[in-house]
Amino acid sequence: MPSDTARLIGQLDPAATALLTVECQRGVVGPDSALPELADAVRESGALANVARLVAAAHGAGIQVLHAVAERRPDGRGASHNARLFKAAARLPVQQLTGSAAVQIADPIPVSDDDLVVRRLHGLSPIAGTDVDALLRNFGCRTLVVTGVSANVAIPNAVFDAVNLGYTAVVPADAIAGVPADYTPEMIRHTLALVATVTTTDEVLAQWGRRRRGE
Repeated sequence: MPSDTARLIGQLDPAATALLTVECQRGVVGPDSALPELADAVRESGALANVARLVAAAHGAGIQVLHAVAERRPDGRGASHNARLFKAAARLPVQQLTGSAAVQIADPIPVSDDDLVVRRLHGLSPIAGTDVDALLRNFGCRTLVVTGVSANVAIPNAVFDAVNLGYTAVVPADAIAGVPADYTPEMIRHTLALVATVTTTDEVLAQWGRRRRGE
């Protein structure tokens, strides 16, 4: 059986890997977040900084980056209403309105002209019901590195959907966050570790660095 490092090397081939950032938008993880507790968690844990490091490294290694953004039309058309979460979000003082600053990618994450921003008006998943799957297949992607927020809802949705669609999911545990902060490692240990390769930002960066050096 291959070692964890050997398995990760095989999974992170830049030619067949894409990096997904989930809801790393100003209105979610920025200083004027609609969800200040989550914004504090992603910054204080270092997860947002690690997402930025991974995106910068992906740009340098020629790895496709996709940013999944959740937004809402000003008139609310097409928005989901079938869960308490959606109803609560509609009452928040900061709304993720299409075209507003709230749905722009948050600092310090770099955005390249080659990045793709995939926006959704409904649902809980960054993948189901969006263009992500078709785009990944067109890029020849087999491994999806999942980062961002929240460990409570969108991240598990992304991982499960990726696995159900036949992708290998890789999750740098220090590049995701949720609330309360101590929930995230428990969710990773008891849920994501069953279906995804759980690793760290440094380990992913090390593998991409080896690839760039031709090792």
